[in-house]
Amino acid sequence: MFETFTHHRIETSEATINLRMGGNGPPVLLLHGHPQTHVMWHKVAPALAERYTIVCADLRGYGDSSKPPTTEDHAPYSKRAMARDQVEAMQALGFERFAVVGHDRGGRCAYRMALDHPERIVALSILDIIPTGEHFRRTDMAFAMGYWHWFFLAQPHPLPERLIAADPDAFYLRRGRSLFDDAALAEYRRCFTDPQTIHAMCEDYRAGATIDMSLDEEDRRAGRRIACPVQALWGRKNGLDRWYDVLAVWRDWAGHVEGHAIDCGHYLAEEAPEETLAALQPFLAGAFARE
Repeated sequence: MFETFTHHRIETSEATINLRMGGNGPPVLLLHGHPQTHVMWHKVAPALAERYTIVCADLRGYGDSSKPPTTEDHAPYSKRAMARDQVEAMQALGFERFAVVGHDRGGRCAYRMALDHPERIVALSILDIIPTGEHFRRTDMAFAMGYWHWFFLAQPHPLPERLIAADPDAFYLRRGRSLFDDAALAEYRRCFTDPQTIHAMCEDYRAGATIDMSLDEEDRRAGRRIACPVQALWGRKNGLDRWYDVLAVWRDWAGHVEGHAIDCGHYLAEEAPEETLAALQPFLAGAFARE
């Protein structure tokens, strides 16, 4: 995987970010979800690198990026802090403006980046999420049952960490192992069996239920909106559109929103890489053409 990409470790002001970079052309940052690493893009990144400079980064707390100490308010694992890391990493690589594609938790970092650093973001593609604050604000029994892990992982330390550490595979691979290539699965397992990573990922969800939700609510009440074009893609089999009108939710947050469902589950880039690429390519091309 990533044979033509170079490996980098970027020291930012708050964390060390592990990433791979390859290709030529306008810069595009790819951010992974939970409990994965940058490796989740292995089926998509090489094709995108034919037209773009692709940066696949591990979020702080995940993969081989550093795991900063946390605080009582969980701010070190807020998406605002994660977004700062990635903006600084891209700047260190020489990219002042770039597009960002984020899946799952990486998508939450990506839209926070677009809100906090609008001057940096050319375009934003979001895979299989709506804003964190919208989830919590609209919570009902169906959401609570379907997204039970949000509430479990956000419980105080050390209960979730101890339960997960007893059998990480049973928790992290509960959707099935066949969704992932063997090499990618081995990489995920190498990382999510590390107690420090387990703790950091719990902190990510604790931040989601506290500071991230509060920041989203502040922005919603203030009418802050994402300035760049937004693409929302989601897996039809995962059921996000059973609970929400996905595009309508994102149109409350941005002026230019497009997108559609892809016939797969939650892991779009790994379950349906060709369809994901077919959606990303024209969206990115159009965004950079307007630059």
